[in-house]
Amino acid sequence: MNILIKDILAVLPGGAETCSVYISDGMISSISEAPAGFAADKTIYGAGKMLIPGLVNAHTHAGMTAFRNCADDLLFNDWLFGKIFPLEDKLQGNDVYWAVMLAVMEMLRSGTTAFIDMYYFTDCYVRAVGESGIRCAYSRGMTGNVGDAAAAESKLREILEEIDKWDGRGNLTFMLGPHAPYTCDEGIQREVAAEAKRRGLPIHTHLAESLTEIETIREQYGCTPIELADRAGLLTDTTVAAHCVHISDSDIKILAQRGVHVATNPVSNLKLANGVAPIPKMLKAGVKVALGTDSAASNNSLNMFRDLSMLTLIHKGMNHDAQAVTAREGFEISTKNGARALGYGNLGEIKPGNIADLVILDTDRPNMQPINDPVAALAYSASGAEVETVIVGGCVLMEKGEFLTIDEKQVYYEAEKVCERIGTR
Repeated sequence: MNILIKDILAVLPGGAETCSVYISDGMISSISEAPAGFAADKTIYGAGKMLIPGLVNAHTHAGMTAFRNCADDLLFNDWLFGKIFPLEDKLQGNDVYWAVMLAVMEMLRSGTTAFIDMYYFTDCYVRAVGESGIRCAYSRGMTGNVGDAAAAESKLREILEEIDKWDGRGNLTFMLGPHAPYTCDEGIQREVAAEAKRRGLPIHTHLAESLTEIETIREQYGCTPIELADRAGLLTDTTVAAHCVHISDSDIKILAQRGVHVATNPVSNLKLANGVAPIPKMLKAGVKVALGTDSAASNNSLNMFRDLSMLTLIHKGMNHDAQAVTAREGFEISTKNGARALGYGNLGEIKPGNIADLVILDTDRPNMQPINDPVAALAYSASGAEVETVIVGGCVLMEKGEFLTIDEKQVYYEAEKVCERIGTR
């Protein structure tokens, strides 16, 4: 399909300007000037609108959306081991499908076109991503230790079989997901790292999220979680490390040298009282930083505009520096940097040759006017409710607030049934 987005205020790599954007075969073919022979199958008029690259949620757990608003005001270990893990034990495959669909609806409606996920029930993600049209890099979370080597090897083999079965399915790609250093010992980390290298698969893991994790790993291995992951071979330029809250200067140096993508999750880290990641230090050291929400169980929201605002505000206050993370830096972290973490070099910016993952916002709203600086408006004024139309790979998935690929009412109904069955109330 050829789509023309006509005369719209677009946030381009060089700055915002009013222009027309031409889309052909899922790609941005031209800006301002129509390509030779271009005939639009669909025209979207841009008066009173803003066009941005789709936001990329670089770390979440969409299958946990059923746990929203049921495990709050708890410290991390009480939240995870006391509430979440017992609830997860009650989940069945179809439960996760509906939870993922609910998460996809929330992400699309708030301008997210792609996400990096770690969870279980791979077939549910295959169905949800395929039916909805959103873009996803998925890893099945893995735990284990060499003390039970047979079980760990069986689990890894099963994961690899799933990847072989489902790889190449449209917008779904795969990563290997050793959950965390406190659930995957060094031996298992080494096995996953070796398999990732052998198959050319990226890695998605949690690192240095809580003080308890730091103490546990120091006591067990005599090093930091970053140092442990590094000596196990997990840290490469295709690794996405979520959180990295409690890290030293030497940890930061390792992350920069290895080219690791750090997915910071400011709202989740605050809500679970885990702290604030040293993002300005990481940026100055050259660490590749992306932005994620974490799950709806720990954030309560999958709205990337909320985390973008927090990212650009909290570090100013923490560092007494109004430019600690600027609006422009925050916007690039949540778009282009997220796309790189996802594994795409041609995503996250509006320019010819890039994939057409695009979001149109209605700017005729009091909170968005006057738009003196469009990027500042996105970081400091937008709430996500302004999102009107969402395009992924040149396909319109939501138009004027209406989903075109999802039965919204059915998802709400089925999600309620899941919550009733597993007892989240």
